[in-house]
Amino acid sequence: MIPRVIPCLLLRDRGLVKTVQFGSDVYIGDPVNAVRIFNDKEVDELIFLDIDATREGRGPDLEIIYEIAGESFMPVAYGGGISTFEDAQRVIRAGVEKVVINSTAYRSLDVIREVSAVYGAQAVVGAVDAKKALLGGYKLYSRSGTREEKVKLTDHIAALVDAGVGEVFVNSIDRDGKMSGYDIELIRRVSSATPTPVIACGGAGSVADLAEAVEKGGASAVAAGSIFVFRGKHKAVLINYPRGAFVDVS
Repeated sequence: MIPRVIPCLLLRDRGLVKTVQFGSDVYIGDPVNAVRIFNDKEVDELIFLDIDATREGRGPDLEIIYEIAGESFMPVAYGGGISTFEDAQRVIRAGVEKVVINSTAYRSLDVIREVSAVYGAQAVVGAVDAKKALLGGYKLYSRSGTREEKVKLTDHIAALVDAGVGEVFVNSIDRDGKMSGYDIELIRRVSSATPTPVIACGGAGSVADLAEAVEKGGASAVAAGSIFVFRGKHKAVLINYPRGAFVDVS
């Protein structure tokens, strides 16, 4: 089975942006146009994350979600501002196959439990944003990396899985947008802590990085942003989809 290779696209003010370490961002373009290009490139799946929704205290922007889902030929996962089961239900009814839950899970796991019970575990992804701690280990953050959460990485992963997530999406804040390779130690810690499929994100700069996250980190799928929207040493904006990272191992 060939691991999925998933563009992870960030929404801000209904436009696409790319961040560096969850901070400064560059405008990429219109999300619907990006979906059309990825359709032509036969992408495995898409993940869209609204990076401002939770921080701004608002729910998902259903208008842009309808546009994205209506244009996409591939499965779409969406995260951002989902704080209740009703939020998740509206997003799924808008045509999205999976909801991504991050900040809400630190306050309560009930949304994950309800979505999993009604739509199945495959419809809910538990997301974790992590940063290396000075004294070793990892610190977890919510609200797009602005709030530190006082919980251990493996304990939180166990809680997400117990609540019913079908996948765990783990993102390295340190590597975000740097294109210097994934944090393999982080991916390995998460993948070894659970049999639930793990999507690795944060740091991919080459096809070799994608393969390393699977072969050395144990990820079941790989997600990335910069490698799919930039080209060349000057990082010209160009939607692309590199292939050839994997061979079929089924």
